[in-house]
Amino acid sequence: MELPDFMNYASKFSQKDFTEKISRIAKRAGAKLVYAALILYYTLQSDKVSKKDKAIIIGALGYMISPLDVIPDAIPIAGLTDDLAVLLYVLKKVWTDIDPEIEGQAKNRLSKWFDEDEIAEIGDLFDDKD
Repeated sequence: MELPDFMNYASKFSQKDFTEKISRIAKRAGAKLVYAALILYYTLQSDKVSKKDKAIIIGALGYMISPLDVIPDAIPIAGLTDDLAVLLYVLKKVWTDIDPEIEGQAKNRLSKWFDEDEIAEIGDLFDDKD
């Protein structure tokens, strides 16, 4: 799958819209997508991350929030695959800036929407990708 220019979606990102969307789609999106989004969201808040990396994170999260993307979110199953691809692409780019504490924050937040079995399924975020 060829990724779109997700930086065009940076203006779609806001903390409020992110929180609303992730809460609304959590179960349908699955733990892996939500975990990747949460890691990026918490990384965005870190002062250890460069402005360049923050810009691409904002673009990726804006893409996820936007209802207008390559595969519309309303399409069952396939609708969120492009969102996951974009999130994982950006996550790989900024992975060295991700503190284990951020991963812990994201897993803690996952427990609000998923049970332990679903959380265990996130495994390695980069399994079967690329």
